[in-house]
Amino acid sequence: MHRIVVGVTGASGMPLVENLLRLYAGIKDLEVHLIVSAGAEVVMQSEFRGSDLSLVKHVHTVHSIKDMTAGPSSGSWQHDGMIICPCSMSSLASIASGAGVNLIHRAADVTLKERKKLVIVPRETPLTMIHLRNMQTVTEAGAVIAPFCPAYYDSKTTIENMMQHFAGRLLDQLRIENSLCARWRDNM
Repeated sequence: MHRIVVGVTGASGMPLVENLLRLYAGIKDLEVHLIVSAGAEVVMQSEFRGSDLSLVKHVHTVHSIKDMTAGPSSGSWQHDGMIICPCSMSSLASIASGAGVNLIHRAADVTLKERKKLVIVPRETPLTMIHLRNMQTVTEAGAVIAPFCPAYYDSKTTIENMMQHFAGRLLDQLRIENSLCARWRDNM
């Protein structure tokens, strides 16, 4: 059984994370713990435009952003890694500075200190030097920066297939076997 933490912050990209969680729900032996920031809830309202799309129906457990006693806040709580998707530049800055003001920031800090894989999906363009330095800082601490960069070598280049491929690549970073993405082969 694999257990991962998914943090969702207040940046555009909710359809991407909804698709990611829906795909992860279909993977046997994968337990997903979700933390959603207040900013993410605001963005969700805007991007889902009142539809009944919900992130929580795809996960095992939802932790309150304010619950600093939840499992992901402790180094003794076992998990395989954490994905923050999308990651706002504000959350990136908090993680880079070690300022754990909410459960997403604290869980990211714990993930790094326990030498587990933290995968950050930044959502901003263009990037400032401050953003790049924060990305450098978390990378030097052990995180992986994984912007949504679609793969075009798969012959099925619909947006859904691109999001599925990306979801699989994120799990690859956590060393969780999956069949969500096409693998490069010599005869492609």
